[in-house]
Amino acid sequence: MVLQSQFGVYNCFSLLSCSVKDLHRWGKLSGEIVKLALKNVTNDISLTVDGFLPGDGSGHIVGIEDLPDQECVCVATAAGDVILCNLSTKQLECVGSVDSGLTTMSWSPDQELVLLVTGQQTLIMMTKDFEPITEREIHQDDFGEGKFITVGWGKKETQFHGSEGKQAAHLPPASPSDDGRPRVTWRGDGQFVAVSAICPHTGARKVRVWSRELVLQSTSEPIPGLEQALAWKPSGSLIASTQEKPNKHDVVFFEKNGLLHGEFTLPFQKGQVKVNELLWNVDSTILAVWLEDLKKEKNSETNTYVQLWTVGNYHWYLKQSLHFGSAAKSRLVSLLWDPEIPYRLHALCKGWHALCYDWHWSTDCSTGEESHLVANVAVIDGDKVLVTAFQHSVVPPPMCTFQLQLQQAVNQVAFHTDPTKSTDLAVLDASNRISIYRVGDSTVKDPTVTLGGSGFKASVETPHLEKTYRYFEVCCGEGKQVNPLALRLFTWMQDDTFLAVSQGRLATHAVIHHLTGGPEAEGGCLHLRWSVPVDGDVISLCYNPKTRAVALQLADGRILKYLWGECKILVKMAGLGTRFPYSAVRTREAILGLTDRCRFFINDVEVASNVTSFARYDEFLLVTTHSHTCQCVSLRDTSLKVLQADFSSSSTPNETLRKVERGSRIVTVVPQDTKLILQMPRGNLETVHHRALVLAQIRKWLDRLMFKEAFECMRKLRINLNLLYDHNPKVFLENVETFIKQIDSVNYINLFFTELKEEDFTKTMYPSPISSSVQLQQCSGQKKVDLICDAMRAAMENIDPQKYCLSILTSHVKKSTPELEIALQKVHELRGTTVSPAAEGVTAEAALKYLLFLVDVNELYDHSLGTYDFDLVVMVAEKSQKDPKEYLPFLNTLRKMEINYQHYTIDKYLKRYKKALCHLSKCGPEHFSEFLNLVKDQNLYNEALKLYPPDTPEHKAVGIAFGEHLNQKHLYEQAGLIFARCDAFERALDAFLSSGSWQQALCMASRLGYTADQLAGLARSLAGKLVEQRKHAEAAILLEQYAQDYEEAVLLLLEGTAWEEALRLIHKYRRLDILETNFKPAILAAQRNYLVFLDSQKTTFTRHRQRLLVVRELKEQARQGLLADETPHCLEADLLSETSSIVTASDMSGKYSHSNSRISARSSKNRRKAERKRHSLKEGSPLEDLALLEALGENIRTTENMKGEVHSLLKGLVLFGYDEPARELQQALEAALQLIERSLLEIWTTDLQQNPANPVLGPNSTANSIMAAYQQQRSEAPAVQG
Repeated sequence: MVLQSQFGVYNCFSLLSCSVKDLHRWGKLSGEIVKLALKNVTNDISLTVDGFLPGDGSGHIVGIEDLPDQECVCVATAAGDVILCNLSTKQLECVGSVDSGLTTMSWSPDQELVLLVTGQQTLIMMTKDFEPITEREIHQDDFGEGKFITVGWGKKETQFHGSEGKQAAHLPPASPSDDGRPRVTWRGDGQFVAVSAICPHTGARKVRVWSRELVLQSTSEPIPGLEQALAWKPSGSLIASTQEKPNKHDVVFFEKNGLLHGEFTLPFQKGQVKVNELLWNVDSTILAVWLEDLKKEKNSETNTYVQLWTVGNYHWYLKQSLHFGSAAKSRLVSLLWDPEIPYRLHALCKGWHALCYDWHWSTDCSTGEESHLVANVAVIDGDKVLVTAFQHSVVPPPMCTFQLQLQQAVNQVAFHTDPTKSTDLAVLDASNRISIYRVGDSTVKDPTVTLGGSGFKASVETPHLEKTYRYFEVCCGEGKQVNPLALRLFTWMQDDTFLAVSQGRLATHAVIHHLTGGPEAEGGCLHLRWSVPVDGDVISLCYNPKTRAVALQLADGRILKYLWGECKILVKMAGLGTRFPYSAVRTREAILGLTDRCRFFINDVEVASNVTSFARYDEFLLVTTHSHTCQCVSLRDTSLKVLQADFSSSSTPNETLRKVERGSRIVTVVPQDTKLILQMPRGNLETVHHRALVLAQIRKWLDRLMFKEAFECMRKLRINLNLLYDHNPKVFLENVETFIKQIDSVNYINLFFTELKEEDFTKTMYPSPISSSVQLQQCSGQKKVDLICDAMRAAMENIDPQKYCLSILTSHVKKSTPELEIALQKVHELRGTTVSPAAEGVTAEAALKYLLFLVDVNELYDHSLGTYDFDLVVMVAEKSQKDPKEYLPFLNTLRKMEINYQHYTIDKYLKRYKKALCHLSKCGPEHFSEFLNLVKDQNLYNEALKLYPPDTPEHKAVGIAFGEHLNQKHLYEQAGLIFARCDAFERALDAFLSSGSWQQALCMASRLGYTADQLAGLARSLAGKLVEQRKHAEAAILLEQYAQDYEEAVLLLLEGTAWEEALRLIHKYRRLDILETNFKPAILAAQRNYLVFLDSQKTTFTRHRQRLLVVRELKEQARQGLLADETPHCLEADLLSETSSIVTASDMSGKYSHSNSRISARSSKNRRKAERKRHSLKEGSPLEDLALLEALGENIRTTENMKGEVHSLLKGLVLFGYDEPARELQQALEAALQLIERSLLEIWTTDLQQNPANPVLGPNSTANSIMAAYQQQRSEAPAVQG
């Protein structure tokens, strides 16, 4: 039988499983050894047959230990015999005997040592093979090796003891209820052992700590009333015992050095009970206290109790109290924790009933999600229930918002599962009473409910005790048998309707009980409507109030769906052992489960394997993980595969993931809020606002136009306020007035303005999990900030311009181009208005002071000066730190100036030169020299030309100045045009001559009235410059048309290979003699030169091509060599040119880049030289293949460009009958072109041209294009390799 729960500290400790087994009564407990299995007795070995115990039952066993390695059980008897019982052969072997008898036998946790306490008060340490190691007296006069250093304060007997007198120095003898037997307990690692024994001299108990070699380490300080119970915490920090004080009964703790370290009080009166044993569970988190009533009369029956205590925040909580009653058969005879399963407790009753309890932590919290709920969480603390309302206050237990005082210790708490009534709760106590507390109208103050705990108080609506029920007793086996916590998994489903689980007739069966209260509950007992047996052990239960279905989990992993009387299987999970809310994923019911090994399941699918706690709130699933993170994922429209991917990629930082403190566990999520409550291992609480929850809640508020709530949350949690607009721009602009009225704070509106940015935060910082289909299409050219500022300013001016005056000023300043002049003008307007004390407006001084807070005072002073309003300037200057001796004379000087010159002076002071130029142009001719100087100083020629008509002298003066400026910039042609417009033809002619524009120069010469001789001289000068520029045809035109020197013109045409034009001039001027003297020799010489050049091109092309093939072959061999050595291939290896010198391009690139870093500062010429050096054709250079490709491409382009020139030459050769030279030249050109055509595919292979990682490297490639291709290869290399 199982109670589902969640691991945590802020919790109730709840029953997970309780199995009851009847044992066959085959003998007396003192005379037989029984080895128990789950269903029956497997071994029965008698100790009386061989005489180890007397047959009359007078002997007894003082110690028993199971030794799994030896398949034996070790038994020690009071007579002094140590017996090994072989479970396979059922043989008994006495391995040793002590004449004085034995009082205790205790094995070390690793079962390597055994400690025997003899009747003579000695300790015997033996190995697991029963070989003695050492023997010591228990009672030693020495303190031990850990003896404290005394500082001379004297003996305890001589010290002052207050009102208790000197009797306090003398210890009273042990309690009469003390059995007088020594107690032994080992530390968890087996390195130390503590022994509690009664001192024969004082009669009081002392605790001594010994090492494994029985070397005394320490002796406890004298403790009056110290009792026999002793238990060393497995973690090794404390030793627990009990102490009877004059007015209370405490559990006290010792350190290893024997000093007291903490205590807590048992909830009993002095002399009411005695403590039989203290037992720590294996992980040191739970302390079990076994108590029983002290007999008041000789034949009176005693009650037996087992209490489970835990500690958190330095406070001890009584989490569970098991009352076994006073019946003889129910009396406990043995109690122990399971050595492997931390929360399993075994109990054996005198009536041979064995009970096995499995416990788990559960956090009892209200499940409602309505806005009026307060997120209550309950903590069991003995007979009190501490309730904290996290919506009002976040305080860690033992503090609380209010507490409920019960008459008995509380075992279970159940909140109402109806979300509208989830603040109501039912409390099940140890006396099997159910107390119903409801929140509602109650005129009578409930004395069992008190506000605050540990001094903390809060104003919150508290529940009141409505009624108390009792439930029927569940009997197991024959006869009446008390079974503490017979009902478990107590669930409050509906009003006066409860569900609970009890143990079935068999240990592997359970029964579901449907209980009702109200009118049907006769005599205050819950009415049993029906019981449904379940074939399996129910370990978890969860109720879904929406579908009114109950999910039951069985120990074998099956999940059953219980629908009011019938069960059917839903899914089967692998090893699910803890909490599983019955929830919804994608509008379907689903089971969320977490195992004790941190595996998280949804139905039968494991979605994560490192989850430590989880909670579901609204559409979100929140989990904490072993990597100390808290992840929040949305369950809306999310598949299981997506969830698995989200959890597996939890290392990626985003809004769903945040770091938390180590060991954090989820307590609850506050409804309709953003608070997530986490608890640390020590017990303290931490409130975090998970970004995903915060953004989801803000989006809900914005969708509901709840701007105030969203704004306050964003301001408090530092969410960028741009989200108010970016979430839905259209809705925001349509409800700007609503936004302003809800915020209703000038400071908050100003804060919103100051955070505005052009960035869309829904696409960058806060991406929405669901894409919004409603987005405002902003006007082109209108920026977001300007749009918001204009819209809000219009709304504020419409609502109350005086109240929102500062915000209106902020809207002007915050625009992308600040409207400071308008803002200053509004401040100036306020000077003429008066503000009454009752009005919410501001004065001009306050507005100006606020404006100075937004804008630098010097900048604001400049803008005020730019308005040409001196009153405004003085008002701003008075609020600044400027010296009146500085600005007042300046302002007075300005006031005396003519208005245009005044504006010019101000604009020039503010460096607004274009405005200054405009105002200065209106000041008259007397200021034109100043105007021209300003134009020259600020290069405002274009603006200045627009200010004067074209025919005015001022316009021409500006134009000439402009032309001179262009001349200085070496823009001669533009300068000539400007000079020509201004009729400065001499200057225009000089400019055109400098630019080489011979046509415009001749035009200017004509405008200047040059004579024919002057034109001829000018033409010869221009022709010489054109020849230097290899423009022979243009130079020939000048000589022929302006210098009348056609013979020189023909010679220039022949020099420039313009054969046809030269023939035209020869025939035009009938100078056929030039054909023989100049033309024919020129074309024959040209033919010979072309032949030589083509032959050189072919030879160079062939050599480069062959070398390229060799380089590629060497590169391939080098690459194969690298692959053979299992070295990863990289793109740089493709650039290797020699196997003897394997240098990667990245290395050489680094070398040359280092060189270039020194060269780059010199000149562009040197940089180009260094770049060419990188593409060296020298054999073995690192980039030789690229240099060869570049050289081959240049060769091909040169040969291709020759075709036009050769064609013109061939026509001249054929015309004058030079057929053989023409044929020879044509064949040479065709041979060169065919060689190139055949080699193209060999040089630029198909792979090289089509590979997207290598841009096309063809014959038209240049050095820059080849290097660009190479750099692209290097930059993409990692992606290609990956």
